Amino acid sequence: MTCPPNIGLRVYYEDTDAAGIVYYANYFRFLERGRTELLRTLGHDQNVLMKEGTAFAVRSASAEFLKPARLDDLLTVETGVSSLGRAQVSFAQRILRDRELLLDAKIRVACIDPVRGRPIPMPQTLHQQLSALLGSSQ
Repeated sequence: MTCPPNIGLRVYYEDTDAAGIVYYANYFRFLERGRTELLRTLGHDQNVLMKEGTAFAVRSASAEFLKPARLDDLLTVETGVSSLGRAQVSFAQRILRDRELLLDAKIRVACIDPVRGRPIPMPQTLHQQLSALLGSSQ
């Protein structure tokens, strides 16, 4: 399998603080979109997964905020798989403006039962697809 696709997004007024700089917490929203689009590219709709008894919860997140994004910037979110277990996956994610790295993040996500909130093994098909992407961080 090839590297996962990047997603593009524009910074809107609602994403920024009074100085027109992206508010730090909004970067995590952008990263979530990258992970959601990766799942969608693999053929998985999160609503369907939840109905089938699989959901995802962020277990840990770390981010290096290197440079600010600003109002109206066009950003790229890159998402790769850095490690994989039976019930969790770690994503290496980056946010860039053109080729300029703005944020470097590691997000560890647990696969859970959406009703009980307990860890469960990832569906086999999804696990295999993510395994094929292992080391795909860009």
